[in-house]
Amino acid sequence: MMLASAIATADDIGQDSRTRVQQLVGETRWLGMLLQQLDDDGFIESPQDRLLTELVRVDLLVAEIADAMRLSTATTVSSTGQTAYAHVDRLALWRAVRNMLDNACRAAGPSGRVTARVLVESGWTVVEIHDDGPGFGARVGSGLASLGFGIIHDFVVEYGGSMELRQGELGGACVRIQLPAAAAPGYGTEWEPEADEVPHL
Repeated sequence: MMLASAIATADDIGQDSRTRVQQLVGETRWLGMLLQQLDDDGFIESPQDRLLTELVRVDLLVAEIADAMRLSTATTVSSTGQTAYAHVDRLALWRAVRNMLDNACRAAGPSGRVTARVLVESGWTVVEIHDDGPGFGARVGSGLASLGFGIIHDFVVEYGGSMELRQGELGGACVRIQLPAAAAPGYGTEWEPEADEVPHL
């Protein structure tokens, strides 16, 4: 972390290299938090005590994960998102979405396409991951357990949401999770989403 941070702030590296190193720093922080949480779970007696919540800007988090994936895979990864919030554990959401994108990139392959989309529908914050792979069940080892969907399913259920597997708009699969939408900071208790979508290249 210290070495990567030092390189990221150096004056003699190009912008592309700086971007990659900064992304490495970010990914290392996420993994460090995940390892710490897994270690701490050994001291938690009640599963309910593990349920952490904070107000998370879901569209920005998904865009950050998509940016990281784009630097680490040959698959074409893009994302779009409406401004969307949810009361969840930020690390748990990162882990779930990272699994979704990992699975999609694996299915699409190096020459394929994956799209992440965040939207708000009738009080739900929705994350959809589309790929142009062969679809569910078309590949050996593409079952629910082998793709790590158990982690995703457990997360959304724990926070009052749901998960759905369907055919995607790119011709392959779509994994869709719904979480109860939360009001933006400074708003009242009613959810008031912004209508426009902001693309993340």
